[in-house]
Amino acid sequence: MQGSSHKVIYAALAANALIAVSKFVAASITGSSAMMSEGVHSVVDTGNQGLLLFGMSRAKRPADAAHPFGYGAEIFFWAFVVAILIFALGAGISFYEGVYKLLHPHPIESPYINYIVLAGAFVFEAAAWTIAYKEFRKAQNPRRPFHILKAVRQSKDPATFTVLFEDSAAMLGLAAAAIGIFAAHNFGLEWADGAASIVIGAILAGAAILLARETKGLLIGESASGDVVRGIREIIREAPDILHINELRTMHLGPDEILLALSVDFADGVSSQRVEKAVSQLETEIKTHYPEVQRVFIEVQAKHDGMARRARKKI
Repeated sequence: MQGSSHKVIYAALAANALIAVSKFVAASITGSSAMMSEGVHSVVDTGNQGLLLFGMSRAKRPADAAHPFGYGAEIFFWAFVVAILIFALGAGISFYEGVYKLLHPHPIESPYINYIVLAGAFVFEAAAWTIAYKEFRKAQNPRRPFHILKAVRQSKDPATFTVLFEDSAAMLGLAAAAIGIFAAHNFGLEWADGAASIVIGAILAGAAILLARETKGLLIGESASGDVVRGIREIIREAPDILHINELRTMHLGPDEILLALSVDFADGVSSQRVEKAVSQLETEIKTHYPEVQRVFIEVQAKHDGMARRARKKI
């Protein structure tokens, strides 16, 4: 998953850096506020990809005394920062540019430069979006119907779906800029360029709100997917001597790192040696089927006397 995420981010970073330069050049020549907003948008996206790479690097640090479960959740934090930047910088500056142009309208010069830049930008953004979409699709269960919004809500890898959000917003923004510039040049509606900038700001604000909502859930702590939880339950039910699952809780400590806490009842009369062996086998089987479950804590309870016998082991 980490390799796929890096591939997606590097592709988006390269595309946005090239696009940002071309948009600013076009904006300076033509005086289009929509193109200026798009340039700011691309700069923000480029910085965001840098932040995601930084977050992924920080998340790889090993556990220590201060953070005994590691730093995997750092990527969740930096993805949330990205959402704030999209809203504050991308949407904020776009709204400002749009309002300023509405209050101080002026004609667009050499609009065909804008069309060329927008077309080229759309090609680059579409290529980056395709890479992000393919990598995101690979992580989904092929046996289930694919619905992109539902898949985003269930995803635990913010690096991939953040780029998907950004590229989707970018293509919508390019379409809005093209319509605004076309209307301003061909119909003499100078305000249309400013209006397009405001629309771009609204698109970015919407993307930022959706992204913030998804990353907030990961920061608070989300359980493993339903498929993983159901699979773990099946493994436990097939284990010998276990009568009942009292409690099963999971939490993502990172995109590919899950903590599992179990409480199970064993049959009466099972020796402590047999319980210890069963617990060890259970942990090994869970880890084999679900390598992302990297930490397991099991509470073993003897049903006949209500006294808890704890067998804790971390893997």
